[in-house]
Amino acid sequence: MYDLIIIGGGPAGATAGIYASRKKIKTLLITKNFGGLMAGKSVTIENYPGFEEISGSELIGRFEKHLKKQKIEIENDSVVKIEKNNQEFSVLTEKKKQFQSKAIIIASGSEPRNLGLPEEKEFIGRGVSYCSTCDGPFFSHKDVAVAGGGNSGFETAISLTSYAKKVYILEAGKELRADEVLQEKAKQTGKIEVITGASIKKIQGEKFVNSLVFEDQKKDIKTLEVKGLFVEIGWKPATSFAKGLIDLNEKGEIVIDFKNNQTNVPGLFAAGDSSSVLYKQIIVAAGEGAKAALSAYDYLNNLK
Repeated sequence: MYDLIIIGGGPAGATAGIYASRKKIKTLLITKNFGGLMAGKSVTIENYPGFEEISGSELIGRFEKHLKKQKIEIENDSVVKIEKNNQEFSVLTEKKKQFQSKAIIIASGSEPRNLGLPEEKEFIGRGVSYCSTCDGPFFSHKDVAVAGGGNSGFETAISLTSYAKKVYILEAGKELRADEVLQEKAKQTGKIEVITGASIKKIQGEKFVNSLVFEDQKKDIKTLEVKGLFVEIGWKPATSFAKGLIDLNEKGEIVIDFKNNQTNVPGLFAAGDSSSVLYKQIIVAAGEGAKAALSAYDYLNNLK
């Protein structure tokens, strides 16, 4: 029996683990991969205090190193279900393990949205990717496309210019959503072409992707010859394992009391991108993880 189980190893989960350890709470942290969204990003982070410039992978590496110096148990696994009986929680994992605790912090973050095309899954690992850091080097001197004209799409496109011959950004909307500074960086590379009003209809290829079919603003159907497609159309909260137990909003985010990160279930807290906190930023997630751990500490003390 643990006092606290933390689900997730991103900025929120790692920070919650550090704070819980310092409060001498008997804690188990369950995560399949450290880093959350940061783990798959090689882009430079310029808005985290204390670091004028740092990559996502390097920053999460520092989080992980700090966490592992604490007195905390870590289980490399994914949670598939949470139940509550009286004042105790039961957590079931993908590896069929079961753990009990008096309190829980869900900091499971988000997972990438897909395009919903029937052939999308078929080409995963064969031209379709959701991680430029993982797969970018495989597209050296090739033409590739990025689906999504937001910050993530532009960041991915910019990082891909280190490998690819040319990068197309396909944005379904008529307006770009990326910050001006990122749009300017993209222009400076000389290797990125932006196409707005481009709705991807089909991914084509035999063993590997060789082209995309999209509809342009004039409703004309066009074909773009590329060897890879990086999907960056946003993220959805990774909260499916909590459905039926706690309140979720229309986005699938866990509804919390912003004062203490408490959910509608006593003893169950949430932090970071999986919660209903408005701003999805690394520093916000870290702060929310600290709040959740301190709130869990208060909750556990009140049980005594």
